Parts: sequence; C-alpha cells; structure tokens
Amino acid sequence: MKVLANDGVSQSGIDALENAGFEVNTTTVAQEQLANYLNDNQIDVLLVRSATKVRKDIIDNCPNLKIIGRGGVGMDNIDVDYARSKGIHVINTPAASSHSVAELVFAHLLGLSRFLHQSNRDMPLEGDSNFKGLKKNYSKGTELKGKTIGVIGFGRIGQATAKVALGLGMKVLAFDPFIEKTDLELEFFDGQKLSFEIKTISKEDVLKQSDFITLHVPAQKDYVIDKAEFDTMKDGVILANAARGGVINEVALVEAITSGKVASAALDVFEKEPKPEIQLLMNPSLSLTPHTGAATNEAQDRIGTELATQIIELLK
Repeated sequence: MKVLANDGVSQSGIDALENAGFEVNTTTVAQEQLANYLNDNQIDVLLVRSATKVRKDIIDNCPNLKIIGRGGVGMDNIDVDYARSKGIHVINTPAASSHSVAELVFAHLLGLSRFLHQSNRDMPLEGDSNFKGLKKNYSKGTELKGKTIGVIGFGRIGQATAKVALGLGMKVLAFDPFIEKTDLELEFFDGQKLSFEIKTISKEDVLKQSDFITLHVPAQKDYVIDKAEFDTMKDGVILANAARGGVINEVALVEAITSGKVASAALDVFEKEPKPEIQLLMNPSLSLTPHTGAATNEAQDRIGTELATQIIELLK
C-alpha cells in the first residue's frame, strides 16, 4: 500500500504507517500533475492539508485511490460527498489541532490588547530615539481578565478557545446553530479539574455583548460577519479570525476599523490566499499570521498519528 503525503506529514505519522507496512512518499506534486502522478505510482492513499485540492477530476481519473485524508479540520478543498459516492474513504483530524488554534487566537488577542503588533515594528526603528514617545503611545492597553469574549462557532476549536478564555478569567458567550449547550472541562497541571456549562445564545446577542469576538466556523456561501454584524458590535471591539478566509467581509472590516467600531483585529486566514489584499497587509490595526493556526510541532505530531491510526484501521 502506497501513501502520498502531498502537503507533508509528521515523522510520527510516517513511522506509524511504515511500521504497519505502508510505503510513504512525501514528494510535493504540483496540482496540475497530481492525477498523473497518483496513477503512475499506484498511490492508494492521498494525504493533504489546505494547499492541495482534491476535486472531481482527480477522483474520477485516479481509480486506485482508496483514502483521501485531510490533516486538519476543514475539508473545503476536497469534494467529500463525491469521493464517498465513489467508494473512497475521506478522513480528517478534527481534534488534533484545536488547542493549537486556540493558543494562536490568544497570542493575537493578547498582543492586540497591549499593542505588541505595533510596538514590535516601532521599537527597532525608534526605540533608541523616541522611547518616551513610544511608551506614551502604547500605555493604554487592555486586560482580558473580566472581559467578555464571544465565540462564533462552538465546535471543537471554538470550545478549545473558550477553555483558554476561562483560564484567563474571561466571561464566555457562544453562538452555534447546532449546539444548545455543552460542558467544558478544564484540566490543570496537578490533576484538578473544573467544569463549566456554556449555553449558547443568539448571534446578535453575542455580537452586542462581547468585548472580543473570535470566529470558528467552516467556509460558507455568505459572509458570517458583514457590515450589518459590525454595526451590531460594541464600539472598540477586538476581532479574531483563525477559521477560514471569506467568513469576514474584509472590505467591511477595514471600514469598521477606520470608523473606530473595531479597535483592531487579528487575521490568520484571508479571502485571497496566498496573496492577501495589500490594504490588509499594510493596516497598522491588524495583527497578521500566514494561516499558521495548526502549525505547531505538537499539533502536527497529533495530526500525523491520528491520520495513520485511521488509515491502518481502514486498510489493514
């Protein structure tokens, strides 16, 4: 059995698969050459992340494929239903990177609330000549403790983000059309555990009441946050999107920042990846990362191991 990890896979995943008798290939094949490569090399399992797309053309033209695996949560780069209709297993790793994304969200939110994204740019340029001026500019930070965070989308990643928020002493509000309530269990270093029941409320109420808002929703046809949603938010809200590009109207976001409705925002994903709009890249009120929410060593190890476990169970 042959596996092509076209967007890479952790060494832990490779080891698990090879120990089970699989041949693992980590060559990165260009999208337009992928179908031919899969056929020429008789690949049984194709593993991807977000870069490689597995559409109807590949599914139709690669009869040897038995499994398509996505290292991560969202599978909008795979024609999932069509693949399954052709008898191909489609798997992903919904739990493996949840905490990694949650930590990145709070890296952004903590940085924005203390202007780290700006002071890290200005200190190398002016730290020796304008120290007092920079100190004055960045001396009106905001603490997260005691503030309200609204979580739009309360699946695994949204819940992981809420746990971090609770650990920081924040009030958590959540909206999810498919979840009425859930119990979040926080585990601590010494074995102690605390449980919090979170009941979801309407999206409008989350937007109205939150000091910070974070999105954890799949790709959708329409914007989840558009001008009407920005108008509903508190003045001076701080926003984070580490979900999918296209769930926030980026033009409306820039307008909301300009008007002061949004104090600042964090984006890990963009409507036009891998070439985000220059207006976003140059905006001093935005904290930006290049779609690295799940990009931790620990998450990649978990993803690789989880994919390997599922593949072995399905094919052995």
